[in-house]
Amino acid sequence: MSRIIVTGAGGFIGHHLVKYLKAKGDYVIGIDIKYPGFERTSADEFYPWDLSSHNCILNDIDEVYHLAADMGGIGYIETNRAVIMRNNALININTLNKSMAKKFLFTSSACVYPQYLQDKPDVMGLKESDAFPADAEPGYGWEKLMMELLCKYYHEDYGIETRIARLHNIYGPLGTYEGGREKSPAALCRKVIEAKGEIEIWGDGNRTRSYCYIDDCIEGLYRLMQSNYRKPINIGSDRMVSINELADMIIKISGKKITKQYDLSKPQGVVGRNADIRKAKEILDWEPKVSLEEGLEKTYRWIEKRLSLAKK
Repeated sequence: MSRIIVTGAGGFIGHHLVKYLKAKGDYVIGIDIKYPGFERTSADEFYPWDLSSHNCILNDIDEVYHLAADMGGIGYIETNRAVIMRNNALININTLNKSMAKKFLFTSSACVYPQYLQDKPDVMGLKESDAFPADAEPGYGWEKLMMELLCKYYHEDYGIETRIARLHNIYGPLGTYEGGREKSPAALCRKVIEAKGEIEIWGDGNRTRSYCYIDDCIEGLYRLMQSNYRKPINIGSDRMVSINELADMIIKISGKKITKQYDLSKPQGVVGRNADIRKAKEILDWEPKVSLEEGLEKTYRWIEKRLSLAKK
């Protein structure tokens, strides 16, 4: 049995990770500013700490999965850059600086990749080496890239075993689907469920992304932690679809007849983004198993049930 800290344990990925580690028999300590939103935590201990002002100091810890972050969908990260950079820089430094664990895994983001490589819909998959010369996404992306470098330097200067996962659009049940911080799959599921005949798409629908289901993501994080690989590695899918295609998949799941309306004034992010996951396949023997269609079906049905219960 390992003693493991999961920061961000009240969030979407962190909550799933806690359940996964508990199922493997580990002793898990969750830390987050909030408890999970949709079901009770599985953690053996849970501390409701704000890591932007509270040092993460616990003894006899084998591993830290550091997921805590101030983040959300594109609408949130494009309009809260100062807040995000400040909060996440404090969270990251307080956690890594006081970590007494043997291994420390940081969840970075595809937002670290240069905007000049994501300026058209039909883009090549982003390789880990593409991060430099740097031109990260303003605010959130630069903060993630800085923390990647801090992990590298902490290993070089202090010998801490660090791991870095660059996550690409993780989605699935138990994630937020309203309120402004939801990601595009959950937002579109909610819109379709509530639609009376049409839905609003942010932008023209031609921008492209790849999406990775939560169960695949968690398996990738676990394999990375158990590996000896210290450099950043992509955890995501290499299947790229347009936002229009994503919306059409969800509409098909719903069985409804729905038209799409477009609002070009809303935040849209980079034009195209896809993941190159060859390193994950080679080093971790990992690749996504859940198809986008299957993952969207599960996500849609969970949100549909939640919204139905809310009306009762």
